[in-house]
Amino acid sequence: MLSLPSGTLDAAATAARLPWRALANEIAALLQDRTVSVPARSVLRMAEGASLFVMPAADGQMAMTKLITLTPANAGTGRPSIQGDVVVFDVATGERQVMLDGPTVTARRTAAVSLLAAQRLAPRTDGPLLVVGAGVQGVAHAQAFIEGLGVQEVWIASRSAASAETLARQVRALGATARVVADADAALPHCPLVATCTPAQQVVLSAVPRLDAFIAAVGAYRPDQAELSADVCKFFARQGHIVVDTEDAAHEAGDLLQAGLDVAALPTLRDVVGGTVAAPRGPVLFKGCGWAGWDLAAARLALRSENPHSQPMPVRP
Repeated sequence: MLSLPSGTLDAAATAARLPWRALANEIAALLQDRTVSVPARSVLRMAEGASLFVMPAADGQMAMTKLITLTPANAGTGRPSIQGDVVVFDVATGERQVMLDGPTVTARRTAAVSLLAAQRLAPRTDGPLLVVGAGVQGVAHAQAFIEGLGVQEVWIASRSAASAETLARQVRALGATARVVADADAALPHCPLVATCTPAQQVVLSAVPRLDAFIAAVGAYRPDQAELSADVCKFFARQGHIVVDTEDAAHEAGDLLQAGLDVAALPTLRDVVGGTVAAPRGPVLFKGCGWAGWDLAAARLALRSENPHSQPMPVRP
């Protein structure tokens, strides 16, 4: 087995430096940091539906780039669909500080963003939680909501019965109860918390959710993808509230764009954290598309997490 280069953290070591609540707090702090710079991510389409993502970001002290591949054809082969690294540099010296496991950062920062949104926006945070999709993101969201919100019951819907049962065992190992269900729509009346974490190749939720529902939809990140039906999206626009992760959702949030909604006019998570959006009443849809700023927040926390008393980076004017 090859040893990792000095300063390189494997998946387990990367995860250990990114505890859920601390990561959600770091993401909130980053959203108020005026020194943060995040250019548009670069996506290179490759053969067989694969993609290469280059996602840089920086603040006043560090710069990082996430370089990962997404290979859908790896599904079922034993090879991960997402592979790559997050390389972190010191701004003042240009020296590399650490290299983190890219898939682990991606999984944990995505679920931590959903956790932060649920902490600030969910009408109810006690669950049960319905997780649609039992892959890497399904696992991460179950962990984040159990450990970050104290959810005690998780319902799981997945096209793969084996993956659903595996996730159910992981949920039980965390001290929560788990139930595998065949129909995600039929589970909606029972679950005020929902996370859709699928490859977004087809709509997975088309039924009307509860009036106290919070849905974090994170699978679709391109305009041609959708996990939620147009009717579900329009329900939230009409009866509740929709919040997107960043302004980039205006050209990435396929669920909302295909429903004909004005995504550019929707509030962002930055607005929520900054207090410019009042606490919503009624059901809430949080649409996440991904942003290199979330990876930067993970890098900031990872470099400080050896200190058990560390706090989020201070907000800089």
